[in-house]
Amino acid sequence: MEQRDNREDIETEEKPNVMRELLGMLVYVGIVLAITFLIITFVGQRTHVSGESMENTLDDGDQLIVDKLTYRFHDPERFDIIVFPFRYKDNTYYIKRIIGLPGETVQIADGEIYINGEVLEESYGREVMQDAGLAAEPITLGDDEYFVLGDNRNYSSDSRDPSVALIHRKEIIGRAWLRIWPLDSFGILKHQ
Repeated sequence: MEQRDNREDIETEEKPNVMRELLGMLVYVGIVLAITFLIITFVGQRTHVSGESMENTLDDGDQLIVDKLTYRFHDPERFDIIVFPFRYKDNTYYIKRIIGLPGETVQIADGEIYINGEVLEESYGREVMQDAGLAAEPITLGDDEYFVLGDNRNYSSDSRDPSVALIHRKEIIGRAWLRIWPLDSFGILKHQ
C-alpha cells in the first residue's frame, strides 16, 4: 500500500507544476506584449514609404524604423527626415525633410529656398522646384512650426500645399532612422 500512496503523491505534485508552468508562460507572454507596446509607443515603430516624394533618398516600398525617442531630448533640426500624420485621412502618415525651423521666415523664389532672406545651401532637392505654392510669399514660422519639403520637390505634397501646410512640433511622431528593406539598402539614414 505504501507504493500506491507514493503514486498518488506524484500525481498530485504534477498538477500544481502544470498550472505553475501555464501561469508562468502567461506572465511571460504578458511581459513581452507590454514591452513591445512600450517600444512601439515610446521608442520606435516600423513604417513604409509609399510614393515618390522622397526620391532619391527614400524609394517607394522602403521599410523604415522611426525613432520616437530622440525628440524627447532635443528639438528637430534642419534636414531631419520626419514622420507626421496627414490631417485629413486617418492612418496616413507623411515622410518629409525639415527645411524651415521655428521663428524663421521661409520663401521660395525662382526654384531657390530662402531662409530669413538668405539662399539655403542644400543638396537634397532632386531638381529645381517648379511651384513655390504657399511659399511664393514669405512665411514666418511660429514658435512650434516647421516647414517641410519632399526631396523630389516637383512630385511632393508638402508645406507648399495647403492640405499639408506647416507642421506643429506636437504632430511630429519621430524621425526616420533606419532603412530595413530592401536589404541591399539596409542602413542608418543620412539626415544632415
